[in-house]
Amino acid sequence: MLFGAPPIDLNKMAVLESQTPNLIVWAVPIMVFFTLVEIVFSRIGHRGFYERKELVGSILVGLGNLIVSAALKVFLLLLVVWVYNQLPWRMEPNWWTFPLCYIVYDFCSYWAHRISHEQRFWWATHVAHHSGEHYNLAVSFRLSWVQHLKIVFLAPVMVMGFHPIVFFVTNQIAVLFQFWVHTEYIRKMHPILEYILATPSNHRVHHGSQECYIDKNYGATFIVWDRWFGTFEPEGMPVKYGLTKPIEHKWNPFYINFHEYLDIWRDVRAASGIRKKWYYLFGPPTKIAKEKELAQ
Repeated sequence: MLFGAPPIDLNKMAVLESQTPNLIVWAVPIMVFFTLVEIVFSRIGHRGFYERKELVGSILVGLGNLIVSAALKVFLLLLVVWVYNQLPWRMEPNWWTFPLCYIVYDFCSYWAHRISHEQRFWWATHVAHHSGEHYNLAVSFRLSWVQHLKIVFLAPVMVMGFHPIVFFVTNQIAVLFQFWVHTEYIRKMHPILEYILATPSNHRVHHGSQECYIDKNYGATFIVWDRWFGTFEPEGMPVKYGLTKPIEHKWNPFYINFHEYLDIWRDVRAASGIRKKWYYLFGPPTKIAKEKELAQ
């Protein structure tokens, strides 16, 4: 049967946790290996794709993210299992549910990513990933320590009845997919792949700070969402990476993760009236940054 899987016994969570593979932890040695290879080739070829302080910052942010993810794993698993148990249309963990779950997950990720660029509160959970001024595999390590707040945008995936193991494996594969697209060494791929997937070329655009590239190409795995919803931009002129206003303390993982929250606090505290305070909290980051730049 498609639906009708039994609920999961919360007293056997340890068993479920042991059955949920930790793909990201297993993949870390492979990611480190290819990052080291890219660093070597970049230095040999004098390409300048890496800068020492930024690299240190990327590594420290990545290590912190692994620690936070490990600490929250049980809580997030409990949340997903609890939602699963409330549904009358629970699915067994069949192999064919993975691709379906992945497509729905990626669609929700597109909107979570887009909102993270369009509302400042959510931008603060994502800005760490865009703070690097060089584009390399190590940038994929720059995942915010508070990004798990965005699980609220994945609620549609959870309520569809996918088994928790399917949900978490999908999540991990989606995260791992984004590792290889953070490189300058892979240029344009086959036109069909460029049309469907968030390739390195498509994702380089997303990290651009030029006007034509800002808030474009949100797709995590599939770029077709951007084509359908009007946020696609092909790679044209050479991309200038990083934020429109480069950050200080490029190696400090705490500053990388939380500097935007400090700016939000200052702006909200100085603003007069509820509407202005709300604007500085949830307004579009790009517009707010331009207004602040003109006011200086």
